[in-house]
Amino acid sequence: MKAAVIVFPGSNCDRDCKVAVERSTGAKVDMVWHAETQLPQGLDLIVLPGGFSYGDYLRCAAMASLAPVMSEVRAAADRGVAVVGICNGFQVLTESKMLPGALLRNEKLKYVCKPVALEVTNAQTRFTAGYAGRREVEMTVGNGEGNYFADEETLDRLEGEGQVVFRYLDNPNGSSRDIAGIVNKRGNVIGLMPHPDRAFEAELGSADGAILFQSALASA
Repeated sequence: MKAAVIVFPGSNCDRDCKVAVERSTGAKVDMVWHAETQLPQGLDLIVLPGGFSYGDYLRCAAMASLAPVMSEVRAAADRGVAVVGICNGFQVLTESKMLPGALLRNEKLKYVCKPVALEVTNAQTRFTAGYAGRREVEMTVGNGEGNYFADEETLDRLEGEGQVVFRYLDNPNGSSRDIAGIVNKRGNVIGLMPHPDRAFEAELGSADGAILFQSALASA
């Protein structure tokens, strides 16, 4: 198995993601700088990590979504490669229109960093199949702009088509309908604000995040 972690100026969870994927799945992980115009051949998984990418002062991920490497990420996703966007990576996916909606300032305008309980809303996706019958998992959030927003029509469509995959049991940031993570229509691109890379071993407080990476590669 081969994976890549995209590194933007300001990314601070890129190495966390590399270690998490390696230890969870045994995959070989390449670090790819945002200015690259090609991705490694034969990738099974691409991870857009959390952090504070350059240009966030304009709007989160507004500039990162236009990075040269993102055209290759889009092309890979179109070919069916699994793409995981975590925290700032989720913001990159919405800004680049690979996922609908937007991430706004947290409802109480404060940075939130803590473990959160999540409902696995759809356990029949490429990224959640490994949770099987489990309905509740735990990961960690760390964001100031994790408030997921979309218009009512879009939210209804996401709900109706099973694209909402994780939901907060105790909403930490005001996200619409408690949404913590969504997938695209094809089911091979996921964005989530909680960090599976901070919850991939029991020593971190939870190993539930490892299952997401394992699920993503199980069908590759």
